[in-house]
Amino acid sequence: MDVHALRSALRASGVPDGYHWIEGVHEPVPTPPDFVYLRGDGQGAWEVGTYERGAWQPLARGLDEAEACRRMLRLLT
Repeated sequence: MDVHALRSALRASGVPDGYHWIEGVHEPVPTPPDFVYLRGDGQGAWEVGTYERGAWQPLARGLDEAEACRRMLRLLT
């Protein structure tokens, strides 16, 4: 699964748009006060975490894209 398939899977599962942020694919505006996020480091590693009250809290780092997507999907469904 890649980030675009993840976005589709979250939509199909009925996860509200404000519950997640996927770098470069789904970045809600205005930014919600808290959400689960997925972002890359630009070198192939991905991070999954939560954003609450202006603070990024990583739950897992250094993942490949497929594993990061699976983890985010499990967190939100």
